[in-house]
Amino acid sequence: MNHLKTFTLLAALTALFVGIGYLIGGATGMLIALVFAAGMNLFSYWNADRIVLRMYRAQPVDEQHPNAVVRTYVADVVQMARAAGLPRPMIAIIPNDQPNAFATGRNPQNAAVCATTGLLDMLTRDEIRGVMAHELAHVKNRDTLTMTVTATVAGAIAALANFALFFGGGDDRERPGGIVGTLALMILAPMAAGLVQMAISRTREYEADRVGAEIAGDPAALASALQKIEAWSKRIHNPVAERNPASGQLFIINPLAGRGADNLFSTHPATGNRVRALMELGTKMGLTPRATAPVATPIQRPAATSVPATPSRTAGPWG
Repeated sequence: MNHLKTFTLLAALTALFVGIGYLIGGATGMLIALVFAAGMNLFSYWNADRIVLRMYRAQPVDEQHPNAVVRTYVADVVQMARAAGLPRPMIAIIPNDQPNAFATGRNPQNAAVCATTGLLDMLTRDEIRGVMAHELAHVKNRDTLTMTVTATVAGAIAALANFALFFGGGDDRERPGGIVGTLALMILAPMAAGLVQMAISRTREYEADRVGAEIAGDPAALASALQKIEAWSKRIHNPVAERNPASGQLFIINPLAGRGADNLFSTHPATGNRVRALMELGTKMGLTPRATAPVATPIQRPAATSVPATPSRTAGPWG
């Protein structure tokens, strides 16, 4: 069902692009805008993973890491990737106290999964497995490709709207609604494209929750993790995400500001809706529901696992 929703939304976005392109710039203007937007997004597709990993100071880790929690984290990701039929991704940690995680990379062969040090400090092993299974599901579903295609079409629509300002899309007799109609398209077309893009992003999160819960075999653990991450993300700031809000959609929970419902302008589904879907999945899988852990205080770890938000050594966090 989520795949069908994604296809339908992509079809709607494409139809919006074709219709607006024809109204504003005709066939030639539509083609120019598409080529321009595709070029920009192709560059992002090949380079965005390196850019975002550098932005968040992600540090690759492996089984030889001196910290036991990190070694367990690596071992679990490797085991789940193998079980999901995926190549081993690059596994990294991010020096940030806010519990969160994301996946990036243009395809499964060039994927990276990242967890913050806050996530490893505050969640149980089962919850960490659930979160990282969700990120592996994004890799398995090739969501980076889906969102790149979506961004390409949305960018083309925005470019067409800009073309309307300079070229006018013909004389007033050829322009539905005249100059007023053109101005309306300039404002409303990018907004409509952005709303569809956000809807696709939310749909992919639900699908990654489902596939991730199946990979880890524990929907309740992921549901518990989502509740904890949301609670702590509201109390612990993510300075890098605040400076680069466009990267917020990468994370399993919005690192900027939580929202109480699935509304038109949110990039993530409401956590309560995700938890309900996961618990229903657990029931279908024949698993016994269990109480979620409290989120008022973080899970206590040995002091050796904690790191400052800004490491003082160049060797990277946790070693």
